[in-house]
Amino acid sequence: MSIRFTTKARRGVVALTVAAGLALGVAGCGGGGDDEKPEASASASKTDGSNPSAQEGQSEAPLAELKGPQSLLLQITTAKRDAGGFVTINGSLKNDGSSTINVPSNLSGNETEIIRNGRSLGGATLVDFKGKKRYYVLRDTDGRPLTTTNFPALKAGETIPVFMQFPSPPTDTSEVGFQLPGFATATITISG
Repeated sequence: MSIRFTTKARRGVVALTVAAGLALGVAGCGGGGDDEKPEASASASKTDGSNPSAQEGQSEAPLAELKGPQSLLLQITTAKRDAGGFVTINGSLKNDGSSTINVPSNLSGNETEIIRNGRSLGGATLVDFKGKKRYYVLRDTDGRPLTTTNFPALKAGETIPVFMQFPSPPTDTSEVGFQLPGFATATITISG
């Protein structure tokens, strides 16, 4: 069975996902008592959630920070399993350099169907090491990836929110590898 989303419906799903993520972020705000910000890491890092995030409005440390090409820094803040059978990853992409850059096209991956829909994070994958399976970014029936697309040029220090949706690994799998072309692999924990 194939589900077709109209452009309006797809925007509604994305808006609902973003709104739910913002609501969870606001609901989770509270005094952590520790005002230090985590250091950027040259590779992926997994934290226990005790340090506050450098991202405004977030009360927990990121699940992972990954340095990539052209001074890009990807910070993964949530990885949540949803009732619909998918995992939504939210975070931010920052230009950590001193000059304006364009997000590299290789982050879209190498599938023609995804590439034709503009620059995206369509090359991202989740790896279930226990089940020995790789999960690719979901696509709608027109082949558009369910992830942030059409990135603007990022000015020095600029940060933009990003999201990606994947099929859900089995419920007994909570730790997965996150991979994005040009970035180190990060081990993240799926909640929910």
